[in-house]
Amino acid sequence: MAIQLDDYADFLDDLSPHTREVLQSAWPNASKVLSPRGLDNYIKGAAALRGLGKGDSLVETWIECVPSVAREVGEDVVGDLASASLSLASRTSGSVIELLLATAPAAAKRLADAHLFSNYLQFINHLIAQAPRGVRPMLNNIERLLHQLTLGGLRRWALWGAHAHRTNYEEQIRYFGLDSKESLAMLQKERKGTLLVDVQRRINMYLRALWARDFFMRPTSGDFETREGYQPYIEDYLLHLPDAFDDLTIEGQEPVSALELYRATAAHCAAHMVETKQPISAEALSALQMAVIGVIEDARVEALSIGRFPGLQQLWCKLHTATPAMGRSVGDYLNRLARALLDERYADTDPWIMEGRALFATGQGQLASHQLSWDIGVQLAHSLAIKKLAFSPRTDVQTAPYRDDNRYFWAFEEFDANKAANAGYESIKQVRKYVNVMEMANEIDVENAGDDAEEIWVLESELFPYEDMGQSFNALEGKEPLSEPFHYPEWDYQIQLERPAWATVLERRGKRGDLAVIEAITAQYKREIHRMKFLLDAMAPQGVQRMRKLEDGDEIDINAAIASLIDMRLGQQPDPRIMMRSVRKTRDFSILVLLDLSESTNDKVAGQDYSVLKLTRQACVLLADAINKVGDPFAIHGFCSDGRHDVQYVRFKDFDQSWNDEPKERLAGMTGQLSTRMGAAVRHAGHHLSLQKSAKKLLIVITDGEPADLDVRDPHYLRSDTKRAVEEVSKDGVVTYCMSLDPRADQYVARIFGQKNYMVVDHVQRLPEKLPLLYAGLTR
Repeated sequence: MAIQLDDYADFLDDLSPHTREVLQSAWPNASKVLSPRGLDNYIKGAAALRGLGKGDSLVETWIECVPSVAREVGEDVVGDLASASLSLASRTSGSVIELLLATAPAAAKRLADAHLFSNYLQFINHLIAQAPRGVRPMLNNIERLLHQLTLGGLRRWALWGAHAHRTNYEEQIRYFGLDSKESLAMLQKERKGTLLVDVQRRINMYLRALWARDFFMRPTSGDFETREGYQPYIEDYLLHLPDAFDDLTIEGQEPVSALELYRATAAHCAAHMVETKQPISAEALSALQMAVIGVIEDARVEALSIGRFPGLQQLWCKLHTATPAMGRSVGDYLNRLARALLDERYADTDPWIMEGRALFATGQGQLASHQLSWDIGVQLAHSLAIKKLAFSPRTDVQTAPYRDDNRYFWAFEEFDANKAANAGYESIKQVRKYVNVMEMANEIDVENAGDDAEEIWVLESELFPYEDMGQSFNALEGKEPLSEPFHYPEWDYQIQLERPAWATVLERRGKRGDLAVIEAITAQYKREIHRMKFLLDAMAPQGVQRMRKLEDGDEIDINAAIASLIDMRLGQQPDPRIMMRSVRKTRDFSILVLLDLSESTNDKVAGQDYSVLKLTRQACVLLADAINKVGDPFAIHGFCSDGRHDVQYVRFKDFDQSWNDEPKERLAGMTGQLSTRMGAAVRHAGHHLSLQKSAKKLLIVITDGEPADLDVRDPHYLRSDTKRAVEEVSKDGVVTYCMSLDPRADQYVARIFGQKNYMVVDHVQRLPEKLPLLYAGLTR
């Protein structure tokens, strides 16, 4: 049933005669643009603005402008526009709010996307706190600004002016009114390329002419701070293209205009949507296999499109710049293969590239099926792995600027029939935004925000109180910061393949405890520390030493030469070992101690009144003192897990830290909780060790039980994955040794770490004295 204006008689009675006439004249147009729900929001928004008591002009502007905004970006933004207007009421005048509403249709037309328009309203709300005097002149010029800048560019331009003229209000007004030279200079700096909104109609007509159908496009501004490195993508059957492209300059070629780049990008994305009939399963594929399959699938859909429209080949070929000289990384080979499969004139004699060309040429009759991409991609990935190049999914990507990120044709399916591993997929996506001190200080604190917040603001530098308390705000209050997630594969022994990016490791900073706890441990084991002094002195680097009695050396050993001469005079056989060599004795070790911090470490040691965790802490203190005396670089980390999406990795001491009060306090504050997903933790510990330049790298794992987690029922699954993780880190020169406190560990620990790389401590209470001795034995 259609909503009539008479349905809001109570609201109409509160309006002035002139405002009522404006609403009656605007109602027919609003009824065509807005649904019944949208009309209800439209009237309620007008009533809310009426309640502010800022005059009829504000309400009339809302009535006139909202239908135009809804026509450009949809009616879902009506609520956002009303909320933004109401939130500004307490911080600015009604005339500024009225100006925001009056310019909203122009902004909506230029942004052409509901999400970007909502971001624009958030930006205005943020700017009003930074530069209250600048909002009015900026809104007066908003159409000019958005004709030249993307939303990210507008934000950077505005915040520069807000920070530069924070207290000089006259210059602030001149800057935002485009009346100062620095304002125009910053505008020119941020003015880059061609905006999608300016060429979108032409791109639509271009795609319709090719495929006789419509494709819906959305401008996307990436991380809202910068668009460098941002790839197009397809999601929900929409083409998400960057909101601006620069003209592309390629060495040895004529420049490629931004319009041509938009055509190439849109045509490639459209080719995926037209030629991809079914998604490709990612089951049992490694990250490298998926990357190679992506290159073949791109070539397949482009080959089909070129068969129908030969001119597309010339358009795409000019955007590939890979050369045969590029061969340092997997990404170089992927880009060379992409060019070779598209451009027959490209000459590349590398055997792997030639193999890819031959396989693709043989499969020309099977281009209609994506199975061709899967078959060729898996075979080529196996061949590429023989080159033994390290592969990173983040950096080894295709660099042709028109190609999307290929998320469209992948179908990620869980292996577990009970879908138990799906936990976490429904969680809200969080955006991590790095801000400066002023942005953080002026933002309204949301008291009820939890871990499911849609946006996380991060202050990169430490912020200290005005009164020096010796601790930053981060340390005094709030939750401990989390790192960017690290994704690691897991080995499934049942299918004998890796599940790519299956486990997520999140680094945490260890909580501080009472330093007196560590001092008490040192006092308790004073006798053992003294007993180990002579052993540790023997392990310390001895500098330059002379090796005598050598047949081949650097210099003559005078004493040995005289003794040999005496033997000759006596008619005896002389000793020919009369040389010596000076050798520099140095230690080149890096040691990482990885602690199991699962819930079971809170259990009491059999027959004792202290826990396994307390005993582990004592052992770590003695080991750290021992290593510190020898001088080897070392780190102490810990781990626990709450399913594969939350492997918590705690860093108590890093390699570049001194063994002083801070790591000791963090070690005193360690706690035991959750489960033991050991494979992901071992891989991440191997990552930290791989960053060390030492010749020898040692990982000591201290655990009280076998690998286990709440989302895994098969006990052999995590055992086999941990074994695989140990094998993987060994390829980077990391020797892994396990000290197990589980009396039943003989049943499984040898299969995971190897016959000689483990020790089962039968008497757990002897762990503190055994661990330093183990270190001495392993680093002789």
